[in-house]
Amino acid sequence: MDLDRNKPVFNRLGPQNDTRQQRVCFQWRAGKCTRQQCPFLHRELPFPRHQQQQYSQSQSFGNGNHTASSSSSKRGHGGFTDDHLLPRRNPTFTNSSTWGRAGGGGGGGVSRAVVRKTDKLCKYWVQGNCSFGDNCRFLHSWSTGDCFSLLTQLQGHQKVVTGIAWPSGSDKLYTGSTDDTVRVWDCQSGQCAGVIDLAAEVGCILSEGPWIFVGLPNIVKAWNTQTTTDLGLSGPVGQVHSLVVGNDLLFAGVQDGSILAWKFNAAANCFEPAASLRGHTLAVVTLVVGANRLYSGSMDHSIRVWSLETLQCVQTLTEHTSVVMSVLCWDQFLISCSLDSTVKVWVATESGNLDVTYTHNEEYGVLALCGMHDADAKPVLLCSCNDNSIRVYDLPSFSERGKIFAKQEVRSIQIGPGGLFFTGDGTGEVRVWNWLAEPKAST
Repeated sequence: MDLDRNKPVFNRLGPQNDTRQQRVCFQWRAGKCTRQQCPFLHRELPFPRHQQQQYSQSQSFGNGNHTASSSSSKRGHGGFTDDHLLPRRNPTFTNSSTWGRAGGGGGGGVSRAVVRKTDKLCKYWVQGNCSFGDNCRFLHSWSTGDCFSLLTQLQGHQKVVTGIAWPSGSDKLYTGSTDDTVRVWDCQSGQCAGVIDLAAEVGCILSEGPWIFVGLPNIVKAWNTQTTTDLGLSGPVGQVHSLVVGNDLLFAGVQDGSILAWKFNAAANCFEPAASLRGHTLAVVTLVVGANRLYSGSMDHSIRVWSLETLQCVQTLTEHTSVVMSVLCWDQFLISCSLDSTVKVWVATESGNLDVTYTHNEEYGVLALCGMHDADAKPVLLCSCNDNSIRVYDLPSFSERGKIFAKQEVRSIQIGPGGLFFTGDGTGEVRVWNWLAEPKAST
């Protein structure tokens, strides 16, 4: 029933059956409502609990238990191991039909989808001039949910962050950007400890043992953090977009569609060309190794599966309809994302070929994936989307845990030791996050 605004309105601070009367008075927000019996609310609607929680920030993200030595990495220091870079405690999802079902994630049995009034970031707060302050109905926070907190922000890069690496055993964090630099951050103070000007856009960064690899146009730079060895690996034609290590080989995905491989010669202290994998028709933008296979995603919309023993392509996956931006190995599954706004979960059939067992749809294109475990050792998936946000999902249910917001798109997500993870966005800002233990229900 419509409400005649000329009639008296009582109990406007209480619940209303007519949802239109739950609107907050715009004039009251501005501090100048003169109506004696205003038909709109003279208070803010209650915020979800996660918006009321205040997170403390710290300028140090490497102290306490967050030391590089606490990482469970098994990478060696004299070369490479066959570690295929999966999360530290791999979940076992024996029934592929549980993907996408609420309650199927992490063994918890209950969906934890986040319910909230609004999850839109206040653009005026981002600019530092929201006049409504705590009364604003939009988010004044870089995240929603109560499972992680922002520790600190690392500012210095001028353009998009394309790679983040924390070498095992090191107290330094390395970040690369299309502003032609690699920045080195002190993990104790959170301050920039050095800037390396490479005079070319950084396409990716990888740490393996004592080595830092940086993908640049027409070359891969290799630095040994223990011996200060500085090497240049030639051969790529165009920008190097992705790097990964597997079966004692370093692989690079290149702009011309090729995948180049080098093997480390310890006696000569150099990397020697080992192979060139051909098949993609456009740039290779993502690589991952798992289950004795190399998986490559490309701008040609396909994923190719390569045998690490023969270096031959054994299968081509063509279910995506746009650029394949990221691939992730997790237990017996392959997870991929694309600018076609989907995340696909692949599982091996009896024949050994991969088939899609579940497709998760997003409203926007998906730029990057990162799988990890929360503070309670439950598997979660971070999906960076083309609307400047990261969705955080339980696995395998894909129940939403929360969101992370950025000023521009997040292209880099990296796991750190001790419950830390890092995100780098299009403005050049790197943020350090920490997983929080799930609140226990009161008895």
